[in-house]
Amino acid sequence: MTEEKKGTEEEYTLKKAVLYSFAGFTDVIFLQFFTFLIFTFYFSIIDLPALWIALGFIIWAIWNAINDPMLGAISDRSHLKMGRRKPFIIIGIIPLVVINVLLFTAPLEPKPLAFAYFLIIIIIWELFYTMYSLNQTSLFPEMFRDLDQRAKANNSIQFFQVLSLLIAFLLPGFIIESFTSEDIPIRDTYMQYIFAAIAISIICAIGAFIFIKFGLKERVEFSKDYEKAPTFKQALKYTFGHKSFKLYVFGNFGLWYAFNMIPTIMPIYGAVCLGVSDAGTLSLILGVGFVSAAIFVFPWRIIVNKLGAKGSYILSLIIFIITLLPLMFITGAVLGFIFFFILGIGLAGVLIVRDITIAAIIDEDELNTGIRREGNFYGINGFVVKFSNVVVFLSIGLVFIGSDWNIFDLSSAEYAVEFGLRSLMVIFPIIFLIIGIIAMSYFPINKEKYDQLTADAKKMHSEKKLKLSAS
Repeated sequence: MTEEKKGTEEEYTLKKAVLYSFAGFTDVIFLQFFTFLIFTFYFSIIDLPALWIALGFIIWAIWNAINDPMLGAISDRSHLKMGRRKPFIIIGIIPLVVINVLLFTAPLEPKPLAFAYFLIIIIIWELFYTMYSLNQTSLFPEMFRDLDQRAKANNSIQFFQVLSLLIAFLLPGFIIESFTSEDIPIRDTYMQYIFAAIAISIICAIGAFIFIKFGLKERVEFSKDYEKAPTFKQALKYTFGHKSFKLYVFGNFGLWYAFNMIPTIMPIYGAVCLGVSDAGTLSLILGVGFVSAAIFVFPWRIIVNKLGAKGSYILSLIIFIITLLPLMFITGAVLGFIFFFILGIGLAGVLIVRDITIAAIIDEDELNTGIRREGNFYGINGFVVKFSNVVVFLSIGLVFIGSDWNIFDLSSAEYAVEFGLRSLMVIFPIIFLIIGIIAMSYFPINKEKYDQLTADAKKMHSEKKLKLSAS
């Protein structure tokens, strides 16, 4: 075993991975709680038309086009005493804990005021969520330096992220009796959403504190990179001109469209297609998929080490498509539990390959430019991920309008509505996953190139560290 390899292995510890994992734990709970319930709350409880909600998310997407890349560029160019990422993580998390609750305090009447509240609060939520999320994810390729380290760290990270998905999807079902307020007074359900949001915020605050206090580490060798960091305009030009990143973005867009659609449409899909309106049961069905994902994360680590990031990414998307197909036909809680468990096989793969793949792109960029620009890449990737959410809501709006179901009413949900909901759960995601497979088939970083990139990047980091020591 070489000295370099020994050093690499000594640098990785399970404790380091676990403490960093609390960053994603908090991040994923916030994002998936938002994704899971924001549409259902404003459509079925606040009673906004689907088209209004889709319009609100289009405006939200325009904001994201500025917000995400801008915050990424600012983070890369910062040189505060506390570090490049830590100040933004702290500034982001504190108001986010409060705003997460305010998402579910919209006025019931009048509807134009409720829409204005919806639009303003999701934009404010997005600002602080991005500030936290972008900077904590930017630390992943910095803290874990090669494919082996990243695959090992991902075991811990994905375990905590699956745990966070279970909390985001299961906990609301124990507090909210019916997501669509079926046979329950609207005011009661309204308050239950608020109580669920409070519980989620408390859990996220604890997770963020553990990460910031014990798991947040920034490497000294990157402390001078801000001096050469490009301007915002230059950063956009460089990042969008990066071939590997452009292909990754298409693949990631397809993945996140599917990943966002499933929890977003699940409460209404469950009530209409599965015939299950009980919130607790629906949460458990969705949660089974992520329990299954936690089980299958470990085999996927072996696959990643064998096939590399590119091969594993493509394989995970193919399996995701295959495991989605039965949801087009099933009905009833029992079949729901069975086939959502099977869905976890594909989910495990897509959960583990995302950060491993973008980390190689960041290494490649550093070797070309001489500086680490995680903020730029994660910022633009964050915009793409959230834009996929906009396309999700546009898809829902168009299907509901085409099914003559623009206003929520379970009693009017006939065959056209059921087919539309099944299409949203299965056909629409598969189309975008196929686009992702095509894009990733042209991705230029195979396993051999990945290993070479990380080896060359390590050498560059050692040189940077020596220069800092000498100065």
